[in-house]
Amino acid sequence: MSESNSTVWPSLRVSDWQDTRETLHMWLQVVGKIRMAYAPLLNHWWQVTLYVSARGLTTSAIPYDNAVFDIEFDFVDHRLVIRADGGSTRSVALAPKSVAQFYDETMRALDELGLSTRIQGRPNEVEVSIPFAEDTQHRSYDPDAVWLFWRQLVRANKLLNEFRAGYVGKVSPVHFYWGAMDLACTRFSGRPAPRHGGGAPHCADWVMEEGYSHELSSCGFWPGGGAEGAFYAYAYPEPAGYADHPAGDGYYDRDLGEFVLPNEVVRKSNDPDAVVAEFLRRTYEAASTLGDWDRDALECDPYRWAQRRAATRWSRR
Repeated sequence: MSESNSTVWPSLRVSDWQDTRETLHMWLQVVGKIRMAYAPLLNHWWQVTLYVSARGLTTSAIPYDNAVFDIEFDFVDHRLVIRADGGSTRSVALAPKSVAQFYDETMRALDELGLSTRIQGRPNEVEVSIPFAEDTQHRSYDPDAVWLFWRQLVRANKLLNEFRAGYVGKVSPVHFYWGAMDLACTRFSGRPAPRHGGGAPHCADWVMEEGYSHELSSCGFWPGGGAEGAFYAYAYPEPAGYADHPAGDGYYDRDLGEFVLPNEVVRKSNDPDAVVAEFLRRTYEAASTLGDWDRDALECDPYRWAQRRAATRWSRR
């Protein structure tokens, strides 16, 4: 493995930051629910997600009456920054502290900015759902581990966006779901899907029905599924033969019901970007070909204007 690979693909063992990961997960849910309180409903809950930024994860702009604000997890200086459109800001230190303390400090910061907010006060999609205001169990924060996780997301975000570019059908942004704590991108066939059965812990079945209302092929990066996290891919509904389709250096995990490409496999390869691209391509092909999608109408060449763009003279003036 080259030095450049070790820099671009940091090693962060899942077992080494479990306590921090669980605490951060709860903090992310608090902020995600703040966005959810104000953003209008978009298909598949796209309005609730976070996005990779140059310093961490951001909500993007959140409407508040006639105003707007945003919230960013700054994983460089390790603080939560809340910015109002009038120029006022507040910050909450990201440091070892309980979820209850983080929740209290964040809600008080919003109050001080005139952004008084009420949210559903307990987490979703986790087996044990402790109300945020009462959660003194989760209180770990390792800034080095969080920084490494963010660097994993930065790289995954780049590759998922490159993959997304080859599709003109309905496709989600590359966005971070705080419920399961994964960075995801989803392509859709355009056809409705069978009603989803739900079953996510502490999450109403109708929520999952909205998320899986149409046929899809989803992929992303998740801090699980391998010793250092993993890229993943799944289809809903899963077509016959899907699990047996080749997936490059990945494999189908029957317990998870999805394809998995461990980060350590990517990191140690001679060409990590190509390994991920091959995994994403093959798993999408499994869903779209076996599911009889209209691929000619849905796919595009992301380099279709490359020659024209190359011929354009770019200037700073």
